[in-house]
Amino acid sequence: MKILAIGDVIGKPGRLALTRLLPSLKQEYGVNLTIANAENSAGGIGVTPDTAADLLSAGADILTTGNHVWAYKEMLPLLDSDMPILRPYNYPPGVGGRGYIIFNDVMVVNLIGRTFMSNYDCPFRTMDALLEKVKEKPPIIIVDFHAEATSEKVALGRYFDGRVSAVLGTHTHVGTIDTSILTGGTAYVTDIGMTGPIDSVIGDEPEMVIKRFLTMLPHRLSAGKGRTVLNAVIVDVDNQSGKAIGIERIQREIE
Repeated sequence: MKILAIGDVIGKPGRLALTRLLPSLKQEYGVNLTIANAENSAGGIGVTPDTAADLLSAGADILTTGNHVWAYKEMLPLLDSDMPILRPYNYPPGVGGRGYIIFNDVMVVNLIGRTFMSNYDCPFRTMDALLEKVKEKPPIIIVDFHAEATSEKVALGRYFDGRVSAVLGTHTHVGTIDTSILTGGTAYVTDIGMTGPIDSVIGDEPEMVIKRFLTMLPHRLSAGKGRTVLNAVIVDVDNQSGKAIGIERIQREIE
């Protein structure tokens, strides 16, 4: 099975890039399932019903998120609806939405890191409990780990090596070069990257980000403009064993 995972979609530029590039990518690689991180799809922070619908209309099958999923209150009811959108599974009990979904014989799990982030429940123990809880889970399990620290991402990948098909990092918006198949058969990458404006600071207008660094004062940020890039990885998984047999980085630019 070929699974395409798309890095954090940033604002309107990212949504347009997805609309233009995703159909041909799916055809080129024979993609069976497409996962896109949507948590920055609305103006560079958060997700709305409209931006989520845009990504699904563009061809994404499942949307994952992260720490910005709660930015727009109108999105909250949809987290409990039939829309295939996830929030990190290791938020505390009682939080709305769901953290995993089984779709077309693939289990997709959304986790969030704690290092340099916030006091979420432990992603390691929470995922352990989920694997124990779901008795009739499919062989293929894909994890979107939305985390800041490289070490935490690498550690989680190693911890679940051989127990899940892929651990794919999101959140930092800078794609890493460490795509690999770990010794137990788990595909891994520290960060997929972003789908959004190239001439930016991780998706935001450079001038405002630089001003924030120079003054140390809060400034409203907005998504960058101009050329856009789509960062993704394609993971090839054996249907029977759930072991990954390939992972490839994809980077496509449009004017």
